[in-house]
Amino acid sequence: MSHPFTGALSRVARRVRRSPALLVGGSLLALSLVAVLLSCTFYEGNPLAIVAAPFIEPGTESAHPLGTDMLGRDMLAQLVHGARISLLTGLLAAAVAVLLGVLVGVLGGYFGGRVDAVCTRITELFQTLPQLLLAIVLIAVLTPSVWNTMLAIGVTSWPQIARIVRPEIMRLRQADFVHAASLSGMGDARIIWHEVLPNIGSIVVALASILVATAILTESALSFLGLSDPNVASWGAMIGAGRSVLRDAGYMAALPGFAILITVLAFTLVGNGLNDALNRRRQ
Repeated sequence: MSHPFTGALSRVARRVRRSPALLVGGSLLALSLVAVLLSCTFYEGNPLAIVAAPFIEPGTESAHPLGTDMLGRDMLAQLVHGARISLLTGLLAAAVAVLLGVLVGVLGGYFGGRVDAVCTRITELFQTLPQLLLAIVLIAVLTPSVWNTMLAIGVTSWPQIARIVRPEIMRLRQADFVHAASLSGMGDARIIWHEVLPNIGSIVVALASILVATAILTESALSFLGLSDPNVASWGAMIGAGRSVLRDAGYMAALPGFAILITVLAFTLVGNGLNDALNRRRQ
């Protein structure tokens, strides 16, 4: 007789094998996590410190396998530390967006009426404003930092979550188990927490995976424009610095650009894979 935990692992493995998007996305995401581990283990010092001569090309010196930039800073050290900043910003910004989006979507979809009208108007107001422009304004007001960047991206990204959660909540509001819970004397808060939210968890996870990819792209764009903490290594800031020497040292922009591509592709594939698995389960 097999152990329940072993059976659960085998079911997860079967689902992953059936989803090429999840398999490829998970593998690419593992590369980003390896980069984070490298930054914590082998590159504990300041990645922005000058450690060698400038413009050492990749593969030239074993001490600096990816070369150095125009100031003599190690490119590999900046890349692995940039992975930590990008993943941290993407995950925390997605968490803020999911929290706000689910809150607004649940309130509007569950209570309806005037509450729904107010929530819908607020959502539409945020959707009419350009996300990147609003994030730039917020960071300019709050001053550039990792935490302010995360907050600005999260505050400007929640409407798409709310627009998808709201109709799901409206559908669940009419479900028999919700009516049964209401007739049993449960309050609205308990019904939402125990009956409604668990049934949208898989949808939120799939949306959050894609939202992380969007947040990483937005963070890179803000860093490229110089709206990031100058004391931390960032992929977008590396591309911004490399554009001035693009013809002579193209690797300075190409390496962080490739890192952004891999990480964003990883989260997008994971999100699409989770979405496909969710749709199959519903059919």
